[in-house]
Amino acid sequence: MTVSERAHELAIAAAQAAADKKAQDIVIIDVGDQLAITDAFLLAAAPNERQVLAIVDAIEEALLDLPEKAKPVRREGERGGRWVLLDYVDIVVHVQHTEEREFYALDRLWKDCPTIPFVDRDLARAEAAAGTGE
Repeated sequence: MTVSERAHELAIAAAQAAADKKAQDIVIIDVGDQLAITDAFLLAAAPNERQVLAIVDAIEEALLDLPEKAKPVRREGERGGRWVLLDYVDIVVHVQHTEEREFYALDRLWKDCPTIPFVDRDLARAEAAAGTGE
């Protein structure tokens, strides 16, 4: 894993914020060995523009709530709400409409890069509760 601790922290916090807003197909890709400009990409999808923007807002809020606050240095695509990019330098977040996610297939473009495991904490709790019979 080539991502810095900071990039890992940001990526996991952003992924959880996206999951909390019901984002789909959340993937964190370690691009540190391939790109000098960032350590990781976070990819997430939503079925409509309103949800894309809600996910973006949740990610920004979550990263501002970290002990070492993070604000994006660049934002693109908000007006259309089909593909919003948030550049945090350590990570770049791509929240895409499901159609854009399928068409541009960033996952396949970066398929040779390792992924960083992410498990939605709510899903993990539900599975743990089901396993204990609660």
